[in-house]
Amino acid sequence: MSLTTTISLPNPNSLPHISSHARHHTISFPMATIIRRLNHPILRRRSLAIAAAVRQQDTTLWTPASLATVKPAAESLFHVSIDVSSSPDLASSYTVAGQYLQVRIPDVEKPSFLAIASPPSVAYTNGVFEFLIKSIAGSTAELLCGLGKGDVVELSPVMGKGFDTNQISPPEEYQSVLIFATGSGISPIRSLIESGFGADKRSDVRLYYGARNLQRMAYQDRFKAWESEGVTVVPVLSQPDDGWVGESGYVQAAFARAKQLYAPESTGAVLCGQKQMAEEVTSILVGNGVPSEKILKNF
Repeated sequence: MSLTTTISLPNPNSLPHISSHARHHTISFPMATIIRRLNHPILRRRSLAIAAAVRQQDTTLWTPASLATVKPAAESLFHVSIDVSSSPDLASSYTVAGQYLQVRIPDVEKPSFLAIASPPSVAYTNGVFEFLIKSIAGSTAELLCGLGKGDVVELSPVMGKGFDTNQISPPEEYQSVLIFATGSGISPIRSLIESGFGADKRSDVRLYYGARNLQRMAYQDRFKAWESEGVTVVPVLSQPDDGWVGESGYVQAAFARAKQLYAPESTGAVLCGQKQMAEEVTSILVGNGVPSEKILKNF
């Protein structure tokens, strides 16, 4: 029995630089023919050559740097610090909490985009970038979490605008700041809190931090310090263990259950984490009158 497959060429209207008058075609090929062609040594070499050419055309300036620390932070999460003391220009280019960069492992094609967890001052004083990395099976992040002290990786330039806290300043005019994070999204939030944005000068700064359970919640050892800076930490567990008496479910639901004690015109918000959480929290805030430009994101 002969198997066939159908290949539908994409609609030209969805592709750049292609005439909208081009016609859409559907072509059928025998499956065996396709498999033979994909395995043909000339085509395989051509594919590898194209991939190599793409990598060679990468204009990103990559800076080699060695790992200083790799240690568990929580279940599936790792603290990773990278020594940038020999690259002062790179270290000093990190200026705003919420910025990120790419980390590449030599001989691994795909880099990882990682938000920097430490505040900019740590790069300046200690010469390191710190990260909170979720180890996902089969990803570059998993490989990175499996490396050790002294192993060399490559860093791209620092990217992104970070959290524009000028939008929620001065503190006396924005007395409420509501912060939302899920999973490893707490990484740039840590940078924000420890960079200082006048939390102690505001009357209501709340961090809703969601994780599956306490075993998957990083930075618990920093909660007291954050509280001392004026941030009320509200852990929210979606699958809590027996005996948990705090908030449960999803972050957006926990926030929706809270009484609206903030004045929308003097409220700002910061979000990082799961997409649905960010969308639903934004909808709640905007629906209650918080201006969208006062809701800060780092991407």
